[in-house]
Amino acid sequence: IYKQAVVSTQSTGSGVQVIRGFISPQEEEELIRVIKGGEWAPSQSGRVKQDFGPRANYKRKKLKLGSFTGLPVSTAFLRERLVNTIPVLASFQPVEQCNLLYKPERGSHIDFHFDDSWLWGERLVIINLASDSEMLFRDTHSTTPGCCVSVPLERRSLLVMTGEARWRWQHAIQRQDVVAERISITFRELSELFLNGERTEEGREILDIAKVCV
Repeated sequence: IYKQAVVSTQSTGSGVQVIRGFISPQEEEELIRVIKGGEWAPSQSGRVKQDFGPRANYKRKKLKLGSFTGLPVSTAFLRERLVNTIPVLASFQPVEQCNLLYKPERGSHIDFHFDDSWLWGERLVIINLASDSEMLFRDTHSTTPGCCVSVPLERRSLLVMTGEARWRWQHAIQRQDVVAERISITFRELSELFLNGERTEEGREILDIAKVCV
C-alpha cells in the first residue's frame, strides 16, 4: 500500500522536510564533477560510496579517527547554507559526509532501515543529485502491514529527517525508483552520547576534526 506524501518546504508532523531547488544547476554540475572524480569504495545493494568521517564498529561501539582528517572543501558551501537557511538545522554540526552512487544497471537500492543512533544524532540530511527519485517511509508502529509513504526527491532537492522520521519511520529506496544515475550526499551529526554524555571527550575531538576542510 503506497500513499503519496504532500511535500512542501515546511516540516510535516512526521519530521520530513523537503526543500526543492536547494542548489542551482551550476552547483549541482560542479558537485557531480568533483564527486565522480574521487575514489569509490564498494557498498551494499549495488551502490558504491565515498565516506568522510570517523570509522565506526557499531556492534562493538568503537571508533577509529586516524583516517578522518576533515570534511571535503567542495561541500563547505552546502554545510554553511544548511545552518544559515534551514531553521531546524541552525545548530547542526555535521561530522560525517557520505556520498552514495546509485546506478539502475547495478540494481542499486537501499532496504528499509534506521540510521544508527549510537553514534549519529537527531537530524539526518540528504541532498539528491543527478536524477529524480523517491524515498519510501514505513511506520514501524503501524498495524497495517506493508503500508508506506512515498516522498518524491527531485534532483537538487534537500531532505531533512528529524523526530518520528528519524526514530519511528524506516526509510528505503527501491531499485525501480532508481531510473537513472543518482548521487546522494548525506550529512550526519553526533548523538547526545558524544555531545553531552559519557563519550564527550571523543565527541569534541571529532567536532574539531570536522571543522577542517580537506
